[in-house]
Amino acid sequence: MNNKFQSGFTLIELSLVVSIIAVLAAIAIPQYEDYRYRVDVSHAISDIASMSTFIKHYETDNLALPDSLDEVGLGSKLDPWGNPYQYYNIETAKGKGHLRKDKSLNPINSDYDLYSMGKDGVTKSQVSNQDSLDDVIRARDGQFIGLASDF
Repeated sequence: MNNKFQSGFTLIELSLVVSIIAVLAAIAIPQYEDYRYRVDVSHAISDIASMSTFIKHYETDNLALPDSLDEVGLGSKLDPWGNPYQYYNIETAKGKGHLRKDKSLNPINSDYDLYSMGKDGVTKSQVSNQDSLDDVIRARDGQFIGLASDF
């Protein structure tokens, strides 16, 4: 028995389904990437806040800020993008060239700088510089922790 009509999908039907899936993926993937980025930024903000607490405890116990994150046991801590957190003790600094600065070139902290270099892993000392806008920074001596672009 030879049936002229066979069940199955035609090439047009399969092409239509593949096209619909491609459109849905084109919408969903950027949404997910934006969500992941916001989660990573929140993670870095939380890390910097807790690291600041460790540094404050060290300062209370030793009457001085640590010279590096190694002294508080955080030297190997990585940000969500796999880069080490950056710490700079302003009090013991030799030269002020490494200080983080705002757009008016004023230091953003008076005690220490603690920050993540952000998703791109690139930073400049001026936080309003294009390379630093994705950095997660501690500023105003801990009153602000967030993206440099929001500072």
